[in-house]
Amino acid sequence: MSVPREGHIVRRYDGELSHLHYLVLEMGALALTQVKDARDALCDRDLTLAQRVIAREKDVDACELRADSEIVQLIALRTPVGSDLRLVFAVSKSITDLERVGDEAARIANLGLQLLGSEGADPNPVLLHDIASMGALAVGQLENALRVVDRWDRNLAEDLLEAHEELDFEFQAAFRRLVTFIMQDPRNIGFAVNIVLIIKAFERIGEHAQNLAEYVLYQIAGRDIRHRVEP
Repeated sequence: MSVPREGHIVRRYDGELSHLHYLVLEMGALALTQVKDARDALCDRDLTLAQRVIAREKDVDACELRADSEIVQLIALRTPVGSDLRLVFAVSKSITDLERVGDEAARIANLGLQLLGSEGADPNPVLLHDIASMGALAVGQLENALRVVDRWDRNLAEDLLEAHEELDFEFQAAFRRLVTFIMQDPRNIGFAVNIVLIIKAFERIGEHAQNLAEYVLYQIAGRDIRHRVEP
């Protein structure tokens, strides 16, 4: 792991910037674990694992608070400019996105408890198929985004951004399948609503992964490509 920048006369400053980078990776690892466990809890019908995901949400929040505190302290003491300021900005935005990833993981776990923890009949296994596929895509994109942050890899970041439509396409296809199930048997509507909310949460996780790649490109190139308009 290395942050591409010139060294400073005050070596402690370099260490402080590197530590911010480390905090993003530490929080990213925790957020990724949360998403994986939330997905596995649903796919394996493991209610205990879902409860652990919900309980660990406070750990993600604590990481955000610690990172925010260090960012404020560094800005106050060092007054970063140029590429250093872009790095601090990218770290701050990344921390926010990772906290929201943690929120989505906890939301998935809560919805899983509602879906699988009721005393009524379990949902048809076919209905759960899209949770597994959407979960796999979201986990894959988040893993790639964290590799981008770790390696500061411009090519990997651009590849990840080019794949931004994959999750949206899968979500739309899953939604159409769920509508079909409801039309075939209206008793599926309760299950289908929760499943739609779950797969939408996975789609949002993919969007946050895309944001992480955008922040790295901003740090490297100094160009903000958020909300870009295609020619």
